[in-house]
Amino acid sequence: MNITGGELLVKCLLEQGVNTAFGVPGESYLAVLDALYDVPNQLKLITNRHESGTSFAAEAYGKLTGKPGIAFVTRGPGATNASIGVHTAMQNSSPMILFVGQIGRDMREREAFQEIDYKAFFGTVAKWVTEIDNADRIPELIGRAFQVATSGRPGPVVIALPEDMLTDTTEAQPCRTIKPFRPAPDMRAVHQAADLLNAAKKPLLVVGGGGWTDESRVSLNALVQKINIPVATAFRSQDLIDNCGPHFIGDASFGMPAHLRDTILKADVVIALNVRFGEILTDGWSLFDVPNPKQQIIHCHCSEGEINKIYQSEVAIHSEQELFLNAITPLLTSDYRNILKPIKAAHETVLSPKPAHGAVDMAPICSHLRDVLDDDAIITNGAGNFAIWSGRFLKFRKNQRLLGPQSGAMGAGLPAALAAKAVDPARQVVCFAGDGDFQMSSQELGTMLQNGLQPIILVLNNGLYGTIRLHQDKRYVGRPSGTELVNPDFVQLAKAYGFWGARVEKTEEFAVAFATATTKTN
Repeated sequence: MNITGGELLVKCLLEQGVNTAFGVPGESYLAVLDALYDVPNQLKLITNRHESGTSFAAEAYGKLTGKPGIAFVTRGPGATNASIGVHTAMQNSSPMILFVGQIGRDMREREAFQEIDYKAFFGTVAKWVTEIDNADRIPELIGRAFQVATSGRPGPVVIALPEDMLTDTTEAQPCRTIKPFRPAPDMRAVHQAADLLNAAKKPLLVVGGGGWTDESRVSLNALVQKINIPVATAFRSQDLIDNCGPHFIGDASFGMPAHLRDTILKADVVIALNVRFGEILTDGWSLFDVPNPKQQIIHCHCSEGEINKIYQSEVAIHSEQELFLNAITPLLTSDYRNILKPIKAAHETVLSPKPAHGAVDMAPICSHLRDVLDDDAIITNGAGNFAIWSGRFLKFRKNQRLLGPQSGAMGAGLPAALAAKAVDPARQVVCFAGDGDFQMSSQELGTMLQNGLQPIILVLNNGLYGTIRLHQDKRYVGRPSGTELVNPDFVQLAKAYGFWGARVEKTEEFAVAFATATTKTN
């Protein structure tokens, strides 16, 4: 039976278990939109208001579920608008597949309307970029895309779809369900790592990266509980471990607390579990000597490309994190609670900052949220100084999740919140957004309205691009330029989209406002 390329593509997605996709429609993939018309109860297309919202939502969906977030955009401007989410997915290590409508195959290399070479454009920010020239090859290349997006270090795949290919007919059958492979550790290296850790005097465990599951979190907790090792998380990975437990000592992020920086510098053995040694974790590569650090590093990562990339490890292990944890935990015999206690005590002082200037103080507000958030709440944020409050002063319990852009992309929080609500509409979702950050994606309130998705959005309104003003005030004192914002009435904006809104002008007003918002979104 002959079907179109667009129909075959949708059948392949259904075979992979896809039930949700995000997109902005375009004439370049009308055949796909037509095929989706026939399966509304199997695969729901959530129509965004901007392609950045599409790609941000797909990235967040991938990070939250472990399954590739699916995004559809049109050629040219649609693809360039979506590139911010692809970059975020790459730096977040989130599985994602971006489908881009493409010009007809007979128009290539003539600078046709909205023509772009997608392999060149996305080549450095995606794991793999391809174009499907033959409808018969759709199953092959879709299967490969799912394999690439989910295996090793998860990440984004970009697939261009020439519009004339999508209307071609084919007798090809959908690909079978892809099963990602899991690299297992070399047991000789695991024994070396265990010996090194058992002999350590001041060890530290640092965790982060993508591809974590509920099972791998359980395995992480089992190791931590057994040896009572201090645990730090990489940037925006605080939800990997229960922050209320005795082992979490902070996130290695911007403005790293002194106690955490000191712990890293003085550690004799560092287990780097699924983390990349990037600029933020290493404070500009200053906490470890390049390429031979004073600390002995045990580096386990699901991608061989990250191991010994910058720092030479004492023990290097290419493995999926759960398999490594399950292999090494039975071999560990030491107990580090005596070194843990003073570090943990120092961390607790960070959660009690000095009162801030102004009528609204976010520190006690975050303290209140720690007490009232649901045990499985999902927190999202974009980028800006405002995110320091939630990043440092919230405590993520074991079933709470964090969706935030490690790429520092403004505007990511709102689309992430709508994606989280799309995954589980009954789950509490709270988005932290700055005023500038919010307005980069505020049009997605329309997407939320259309689909009945109601997260709680906290807009921190200071009338500034705050991060840039901070740097400006340090380097060019008394010469602010381009960083002031004149904002709309955000309460009225919420009402225009059919949402309840309130303005909090004093710290003590927040508790009532948040409680009301909670009842409105249930």
